[in-house]
Amino acid sequence: MESKTKFFGHPVHPMLIVIPLGMFVGAIVCDTLYLFTENPMLPGVAFFNISVGIIGGLLAAVFGFLDWLAIPKNTRASYIGAWHGAGNVLVVVLFAISWWLRSTSVNFMASNVAFTFSYLAIGVGLITAWLGGELVFRLNVGVDRDANLDAPNSLSSKPAGTYGGPAHSHRTR
Repeated sequence: MESKTKFFGHPVHPMLIVIPLGMFVGAIVCDTLYLFTENPMLPGVAFFNISVGIIGGLLAAVFGFLDWLAIPKNTRASYIGAWHGAGNVLVVVLFAISWWLRSTSVNFMASNVAFTFSYLAIGVGLITAWLGGELVFRLNVGVDRDANLDAPNSLSSKPAGTYGGPAHSHRTR
């Protein structure tokens, strides 16, 4: 199943997931460093990271949902995709709760409850990341089925199946 939402020949959803992934992990790193150093700048950085991560997560969810709609129903891929999407919405909600708790404190200091929501979100995110990997690497969701090791550039007007195939995939240059 090839992704239906593309930008310059590549699926949009995987391009966008790096934003919340990086921002949420960055927030966790800042939170953890704060617990050890008590550097007063770190809670503000974590708050900013969570803010951008929430926006990026919601944007990535739109394109992930559009890709999920293209998966044939009653398939393992559809089932896994539903859990992947729902789990990632939960990740964003958990971080949004942590963000809200921080927004009501002085200098965005995180309470133990805010920390708990963030760490729980990262734990859920590890599971949903595995599900996303299962979709792409095991079930080929979002992958151009005609692609091969010698497929033309995705910016070219040529389809992926134009070159190669098994007999041509290991050509020497």
